[in-house]
Amino acid sequence: MKKERREMCLKMGVTKFSEGLYCWVNTVMLMLGFYILAIPMHYVFDEYMATEFPSISWARYADDAIAHCVSLKQAESLLAMLNKQFAKYGLELHPEKTKIVYCKDGNRKGDHEHTSFDFLGYTFRARKAVDKHGRFFTNFLPAISGKATNSIREEVRNWRLQLKSDKSLQDIASMYNSKIRGWLNHYAHFYRSELYRVLRYIDDCLIKWVQRKYKKLQSKQKAAHWLRDVAKREPMMFAHWKSWNT
Repeated sequence: MKKERREMCLKMGVTKFSEGLYCWVNTVMLMLGFYILAIPMHYVFDEYMATEFPSISWARYADDAIAHCVSLKQAESLLAMLNKQFAKYGLELHPEKTKIVYCKDGNRKGDHEHTSFDFLGYTFRARKAVDKHGRFFTNFLPAISGKATNSIREEVRNWRLQLKSDKSLQDIASMYNSKIRGWLNHYAHFYRSELYRVLRYIDDCLIKWVQRKYKKLQSKQKAAHWLRDVAKREPMMFAHWKSWNT
């Protein structure tokens, strides 16, 4: 799985994998959205790109794809050619999801209508980064998207942890650790601090659970202190607690 993710990242233009530093090799991204098709995308898109545009890197997952172009002119030309290709099959690109995105960062300071895009649950846009010398700069980086963030928070809210006072903390961890690990495995590869902000919401809900379960800990401050002590003693109990200590 890690090898597959690395290969996908390479297709998406990420060439360095050290934490906090990623290097994008292209200037313009062509974000493509397809309608759900009865015709396999392998024939309509994949083989066409490999044959007609072997020098352009691209990646596709289901009905979403991105292509890496070195200039606006190349992106506009590719988009025109893809429109013709899809028309051959009586199809068209999704008008709302298809757009040309400028990968704006500290070195690429031009202006464009679109400077960010979502793909595979990540939002790619300009973000602060740190180089190997500890200096801050602006890079074009992925992080968990707002849509994915809202989805995680909604799911955690639906767990209704504060109402499970009949369960032990270990019981709760056993119930939900597989889901938490799944989020970590998918979203913690890039700009993990954004994911950690989301996962701290789990601890906020656990604090409410502590308040309801223990009469002496009904103060939010006391409940939070108690939970922090448990996390320090048993950092492996919850999947995201381990991450706080690494």
